[in-house]
Amino acid sequence: MNPTTQIRPLDVPNAINQRRSIKTFKTDPIAPELLQQLVELTVAAPSSFNMQGWQIVLVQDEAQKAELAAAAWNQQQIIQAPVTFVFAADPNAGEGDLTPVYEQAIATGAWNEGTVNYFKSAIPQFQAGLADKRREYAIKDAMIAATHLVLAAESLGLSTCFMNGWIEEQVKSIIGADDDLAIAVLVPVGYAAEARLNPGRLPLSHNVSVGKIGNSYLG
Repeated sequence: MNPTTQIRPLDVPNAINQRRSIKTFKTDPIAPELLQQLVELTVAAPSSFNMQGWQIVLVQDEAQKAELAAAAWNQQQIIQAPVTFVFAADPNAGEGDLTPVYEQAIATGAWNEGTVNYFKSAIPQFQAGLADKRREYAIKDAMIAATHLVLAAESLGLSTCFMNGWIEEQVKSIIGADDDLAIAVLVPVGYAAEARLNPGRLPLSHNVSVGKIGNSYLG
C-alpha cells in the first residue's frame, strides 16, 4: 500500500516491527493536520519530572534544509524529506521556571500541592547531583521523544531515519539554539522512496541477560 493512502494507523507492535531507517525520501509534502498529529504524539513522550526540557525544531524551508544538510556532512535525506525534526536538549531545564508544568499537572489532577512542593525541592537537588552528567540526562529525554516520533510516524504511514553525524555548532546556529543546548538527534520525516528490508536481529541470547551479563535470556 502506498503510504500516502494509508488510512488506518498501525498499532504499536506493528509499527515497531515494520519500521526501518529510510535514507531516501520522496519530496511529497506532509499534510498540515498529519504533521500536527505527529508533533502532538512526539511531545506526549515522558521526561524526567515531566520537565519536557527539549526544544524541537521543524526544519521545512528549502534554504534552511540546505544549510542543515551541509552541517550534516551533506546527507541528502534532509533535503529530500519535507521536514526534519531537530531535537535539542536543555541540560539546565530544572533551573528554569517550571510553573507551567506544575500548574498544568494540578489542573489535570495528576499532581497535588504536596507533589509540587516535593518537586520544587527535589528537582534542584537532583540537578545539582547530576553535575557534569546534566547534558547526558537531557539528551536521554530528547531521545525518548525522538523515539516516540519515529514510531508515531511509522504508524501514520510516514518513514524516518535517526541521523548521526553533524557539526553541532553549525546546527545550533541554523536553528537559533543557545550555546547551553545540546543537539541530541536529527530525524528526517517523509514518504519513503526506497524499500528497506529487515536486516534481522541477533538471537536474544546474544545480548539479553537475566540478572547479570552473560546469563543469557533464552525466552
